[in-house]
Amino acid sequence: MRVLDSLQTAQALPYEKLVPAIAEAALQLGNGEIHAPERQVVKIDASSVLLCMPAIAPDISATKLITVHGDNAQHGLPAIQGEVVVFDTSTGRRLALLDGPTVTARRTAAVSLLGIEKLAPKKPASALLIGTGVQAVAHADALIEYFGISHFRIASRTAAGAQAFCDALWMRHAETAATPVTIAELDAHCEDVDLIIALTTAKTPVIPSRLRPDTLAVGVGAFKPEMAEFPADLLHARAIVVDHLAGAQHEAGDLIRANIDWKLVRDLPDVIAHGMQRTELAPVLKTVGHAAWDLAAARVALASIAT
Repeated sequence: MRVLDSLQTAQALPYEKLVPAIAEAALQLGNGEIHAPERQVVKIDASSVLLCMPAIAPDISATKLITVHGDNAQHGLPAIQGEVVVFDTSTGRRLALLDGPTVTARRTAAVSLLGIEKLAPKKPASALLIGTGVQAVAHADALIEYFGISHFRIASRTAAGAQAFCDALWMRHAETAATPVTIAELDAHCEDVDLIIALTTAKTPVIPSRLRPDTLAVGVGAFKPEMAEFPADLLHARAIVVDHLAGAQHEAGDLIRANIDWKLVRDLPDVIAHGMQRTELAPVLKTVGHAAWDLAAARVALASIAT
């Protein structure tokens, strides 16, 4: 069994291969070729949980085990730790052990890339990212690597937080231009961007209600019923696509709180299989994650380490 640390896991998951692998997994999920139960959540203590996410396919299977310890900052440890165990489905032979947080960050960004590719009216040239955490870092790098985006606006609760993110982004990608803004200033900075991606755990919506008709808005961070990044009026004004319908019905707090009509919501497996009609208003994309995306990442990692 190959054991990959966080850097090796990232190197084994290039976005140019990860995005089509997730598209393939989405089709297989829609066709019933990938089987994955609902994510199991086991309470550890008041601020900590264990998450278990298995997925079974005819070729390989994967189980992600993640612990989230909300008080770990006081111990100098990351809040999220874990791994993805990959094994041969027919024999159970262990094939690889991948770094769980790295898989999560990169496959989540890849799902956003796939959604943008399928739903955006045009190839994006600029993006506004709301949030400055791990997912914001992954999404900024992914947008640069996959779409060649070089113009960013980065929004945080504080100007200092946004500036620090922009400085770090420039250190990694000197060809990019990033403008720091605060969340309070968002309305003034969303009129001339192609993408708005929210990557927060906000409990009140952070995505502005008034967007340019062709701006694609993506909500990534809110993953509990009490969380919300999308305002209700924006959700009711535009078509809604989620990464996986059943998961969104339990976890997409934005949509739950807005009391949307689930019969009108489509998911990525359906959009990939049947396409989506273009309209004057770009849809919105909400993702909550799925074990099938981890399995897709495992396939890419295995192919990478085999070469």
